[in-house]
Amino acid sequence: MSTVHFRFLALAAAFSLVSPALSQAAGALKPFKDELFSAQILLDQRDGGDFRHVDYQEMRDINGRDQIPEKRVKSAYVSLGVRKAQANETLALPSGPLDVFRAGQATGAAFTVIFIHGRGGDRRLGANDYTFGGNFNRLKNLAVENGGVYYAPSVKSFDSAGATAIADLIAHTAAQAPGRPVILTCASMGSFICWGVSRDAKAVAALSGMAVLGGATDPDFSKSAFHKAKKPVFFTHGSADKVYAATDQIALYDRLHKAGYPVRFTLFETGSHGTPVRMTDWREVLNWLLSR
Repeated sequence: MSTVHFRFLALAAAFSLVSPALSQAAGALKPFKDELFSAQILLDQRDGGDFRHVDYQEMRDINGRDQIPEKRVKSAYVSLGVRKAQANETLALPSGPLDVFRAGQATGAAFTVIFIHGRGGDRRLGANDYTFGGNFNRLKNLAVENGGVYYAPSVKSFDSAGATAIADLIAHTAAQAPGRPVILTCASMGSFICWGVSRDAKAVAALSGMAVLGGATDPDFSKSAFHKAKKPVFFTHGSADKVYAATDQIALYDRLHKAGYPVRFTLFETGSHGTPVRMTDWREVLNWLLSR
């Protein structure tokens, strides 16, 4: 093994896991399969660690991780006991009925995480234990094991109507656990929902933070209620994304960070459009957003 590879492994041990200070913070999520999901090789970092450039290799991170590439992850990456705490539901919201997948307690949850799928998806995408390298199974387990709740709704449209439906879902979950954090996460075209919700002052008041995974850039984010409230945003993106260019999202991050806005970014080297959904370290993201 080369000296360079040893250095990468050392950097991974030093930086890819949640920092000791954060691990000791009140409310930090307990580890769950961190040795499989969090041991990512750090290539570079800047801005005091707020921007992290992480190694990604398709042969290792897809073919080496999946029993059937992109269809079924190896069993070591999943824990299926969480299925006892999950359900498919249809919520009656002011904007109309909304089909959701839920994992965790419906009322009194310590925190809420909402995941918005991209084009062509529905609630099944965020509920699938075996696709995307088992990353949604980990997210479900992190929520349930820490007393939280995870929702994956079926978004009917990625416009103002879709944003209104999710704003209603945010209000619903906030009412079920008053005063507890709510985190909105959006992947790919689902990012349009995050940006739309960011303009809804009532929804923003109930949110604690957002994460955008391989999403579009909002050039007018600085005009939003979310920006004015200075609530944290965590971006993850593949450097080779051909749908939404990483350079556009990095430019937004740089503007925000330069202005002192609470923001982080993980860039997966050579990663494609779907890489962030597979590789995002949910424990790192949630711990940072919940600690702000």
